[in-house]
Amino acid sequence: MGVAGPPGPVMDRDEVDRALARLGAEHKAVEDSLLALQDHAGRRLLEGAELTGTTRERWAAAERTITLLWNCFDAYTAALREVREIRSRRKWPGREELAELTDRLRGEVVHVPGGAGEEALLAERFTLEGLVRRMNGLYAASLDVVVTADAVWSALPARIDLLAAELGRTRSLAHSVGVRPGEHPAGDELESITAELTALRASVITDPLAFWRPAEGSSAPGGGRPDTLRYDRAALALEDVRREIEAVLAVRQDAEERLLRLRDVLSRADRTLAEARVARGEVLAKIAASEVPAVSGPPTALQERLQAAADHRRHARWHRLSPLLDALEREAEEELLRARDSLTAVTAPLAVRAELRGRLDAYRAKATRLGGGDDPFLTERYDTARRMLWSAPCDLRAAEQAVLRYQRAVADVVSGPSDTGGRQW
Repeated sequence: MGVAGPPGPVMDRDEVDRALARLGAEHKAVEDSLLALQDHAGRRLLEGAELTGTTRERWAAAERTITLLWNCFDAYTAALREVREIRSRRKWPGREELAELTDRLRGEVVHVPGGAGEEALLAERFTLEGLVRRMNGLYAASLDVVVTADAVWSALPARIDLLAAELGRTRSLAHSVGVRPGEHPAGDELESITAELTALRASVITDPLAFWRPAEGSSAPGGGRPDTLRYDRAALALEDVRREIEAVLAVRQDAEERLLRLRDVLSRADRTLAEARVARGEVLAKIAASEVPAVSGPPTALQERLQAAADHRRHARWHRLSPLLDALEREAEEELLRARDSLTAVTAPLAVRAELRGRLDAYRAKATRLGGGDDPFLTERYDTARRMLWSAPCDLRAAEQAVLRYQRAVADVVSGPSDTGGRQW
């Protein structure tokens, strides 16, 4: 196995012994690593699993690499043993023995037999230190596959199983309130999540390396983390469904109270509309030349839907009651506001008449206080306005003008005669 001459200067005895000690330590470290890889739980799982996709391809390549790694180790062991045998011949080796030891320690004298697909390596020779570097590279590549697969298998299936258990509890709860596939969107969503978790678990078991996200810039074996994107989406979807189911449960707990409040709101709206209809008749009888808006009838459509809500509660159809109650509460409040607006619009002419009456009396009191209570001109203006405001039907436009004329007459009394030389009719 010698070459034309030792590479570089011939090593002395101490250099040889130090090199052998270092290579022996490397041998022990490589052997320990290989045995640990052989016993690694991830490797045993990979060997016994039915793999697919990326994992099957990478594990097939890793198995070839591990086989080659053992071949390299066997060649390294044999070469190191031969060097140790040569060194053990004499305590003080001569020049020729030192030259041979130098050649074996530093030269490319180690031949590694390869298997199928390793033809390129068959033609290579390594130094002992070069072979150690080669084994380290092969070991890192093999360990990366084993460690990442084991990391995914250790993390994701257990989390998926926990989520599946939560899914089962949520499905039972959903069934208890009538949320079932084909009858409620949340029931359909639960079926979709169930199918996704089943498919996800099967994929993780057979192709764990497809669910690995390597760390950027890291070359260490197993650098990165499991890819939980699909799991996270399913967990968020389940949380949304769970909140919806809880909302339905809340409906079941306070449905009666909410139905009572709805009946009260609709009853108030009905009474307000009835009051508006009565007021409209009064306005039409008492106010002339005023357009009074029509008043709508009672909210019968809402009453019918309220009855439907009561039927849902009676038959425990909580999933149907929940959205119906939400809509009814909103629409009932809107109906009450419309009824109040209608009453305000209908009674507006009466409010205007009342405001004019109050203003007329206020100016009458002012005129009396200022000594004009017996003024015949003011009295005539006051009587005219008062007849208009207290007659039926009342012409609001004419009455308002009469009040304004009286108001100006009182102002004239307060400020004295005007420059025009007399009162204006």
